[in-house]
Amino acid sequence: MKQRRTFSTEFKHDAAVLVLDQGYSFTSACRAVGIGETALRRWVEQLQFERDGSTPKSKALTPEQQHIQALEARIARLELEKDILKKATALLMSEGINRMR
Repeated sequence: MKQRRTFSTEFKHDAAVLVLDQGYSFTSACRAVGIGETALRRWVEQLQFERDGSTPKSKALTPEQQHIQALEARIARLELEKDILKKATALLMSEGINRMR
């Protein structure tokens, strides 16, 4: 059974740059880096998407979008922590009120 290869975000970015910025055709870029055309077309599309300012659902290729994804993850984690603290505070307050009665 053929094992699925994985590529770093830097590799994907550099391969897409061959087509977008360096004038390689998809076929010649695929040969140069040893990958299939379907994967390269997906990476080129994603890089164009990111350069247009959109944050992808998958792991970002550009440093800017990687930073945005990291910040969005941090915001989500902080929002979750805030919600947990609100619930814990409400629970502790209700227990305190019940003890005073």
